[in-house]
Amino acid sequence: MSTGLTQEMMPVMSAEARIIYRSALRKQLIERRLALSAADCAFFSASVCKHLQHSFPQLAALRVAFCWPVKNEPDLRPLIRFWLATGAAGFTALLPLINEPGAALGFRTWTPASRMIEDRYGIPTPAEGELLLPQALLIPVNAFDAAGYRVGYGGGFFDRTLAALNPAPLSIGVGFELSRVDSIHPEAHDVGLDAMVTEAGVFRNDGS
Repeated sequence: MSTGLTQEMMPVMSAEARIIYRSALRKQLIERRLALSAADCAFFSASVCKHLQHSFPQLAALRVAFCWPVKNEPDLRPLIRFWLATGAAGFTALLPLINEPGAALGFRTWTPASRMIEDRYGIPTPAEGELLLPQALLIPVNAFDAAGYRVGYGGGFFDRTLAALNPAPLSIGVGFELSRVDSIHPEAHDVGLDAMVTEAGVFRNDGS
């Protein structure tokens, strides 16, 4: 879907047009991701994990929040389990906890032995565990652009969370190349990511 246009060259959209565009983009790219075969999804996920491990070695010593994979999102659990199993000093795995609509996320510790329940969106989350602030966030994307902006599911949870956390965590988007677009046409509340990781590699929010 890339045309080679830079963010600055994109036409300015009205607020209404932006909402329509992003809603259609979200639907289209989720459908495209859902069409991936199980084998392709597993292969791409393994590549994402490899790039995270090699390009961000500091994650192995941080409190890292990730998301339980749904709708063919990258499955980071093998890498998280590896960091937990190797006993990396300081590493803690966290999963997001939705407190209420319109609020920032909370984060609860997770291990493979955690008892899981479904949240209000049907996504597995730990039933109990210590609540901690993450030092790094691995955030799934439905669409992303070279400026570091993402389209999620429309709830704004991660944007509110990134704006609220102090100190700011390292924010890394995780997704597949099929989700890359020229621009998501960000809104004022959108918070750019520090980096994006796909099966093709690592991309900083300056397009490098």
